[in-house]
Amino acid sequence: MGYLVTADDTEKRDTLLSWPRPSVSMADADELPRSVVMIALAAESAGVFEAAGVPVIYCGVGKVNAAIALTRELTRYSLHRQPMPRVINFGSVGSRCHDTGALVGCHEFVQRDMDVSGLGFALGVTPYDDTPSFLSFDPLFTDLPSAVCGSGDSFSTTDVAIDCAVVDMEAYALAKVCWVHGASFGCAKYVTDGADHGAANEWHRNVSNAAAEFLRLFRSIG
Repeated sequence: MGYLVTADDTEKRDTLLSWPRPSVSMADADELPRSVVMIALAAESAGVFEAAGVPVIYCGVGKVNAAIALTRELTRYSLHRQPMPRVINFGSVGSRCHDTGALVGCHEFVQRDMDVSGLGFALGVTPYDDTPSFLSFDPLFTDLPSAVCGSGDSFSTTDVAIDCAVVDMEAYALAKVCWVHGASFGCAKYVTDGADHGAANEWHRNVSNAAAEFLRLFRSIG
C-alpha cells in the first residue's frame, strides 16, 4: 500500500532534520567521569552524594526508566569515543532471605517478571534474545554478603517464582545495558523491607537509612 507524502509531512521532516545534533569536543570528553552512579530515587541517597560532590543519575522507578537513563549516559561515552565507565547502582530492595537493615552486594541478576512460559520458555527468559537471562559480573563489593537480585516492574509483597535473594525494580535493566555496551557493573543494595504485607510501610520508614553507607561504599572502591 502506498503512502502519499503531503506538504505537512515534508514540513515535519524538515523540522526534525533541523534539530541541533550533539556536538563532540575533547573538553566535554575530559569531563566524563570514570564511574557513573545510578540510583532510582533521590530519597534513597538523601543528598549525601551531592553534598560530597559526587554526581548521581536518578533514573526513576522501573526497568524501562532505568534502561533509558543509563543508555542515554553511555551514549555520551560512545560519541566521545571514550572507554565505557564503571556503572554503580545503589538502592533499596526487599528480601525474605536477608534481614531488614542488611547491606548486600549484587553481581548476579535475573528478571523476575519475564514470563513467557505459555510459549514454553523458562521463567525469566526473554524469547529470541541473545542477552543471557542470568547476568553475572565480577563482584565489586566483596566485603558484603552476596545476593542474587531479581528485578521486576512491581513492588514485591508476595513470594516470587524465580530464584533470587532480593527484589528490586531496576538492577537487571541496568545490568543488561552494561552487558550490551561492555561496561563493568557493580551493585550494592539496602534491605528496607521483607517483601511481604508490611513492605510498603517498612520501605517508607527505611528508604533513606543507608545513604551514608552507600557513599562510604562508593569511596571504598576508589
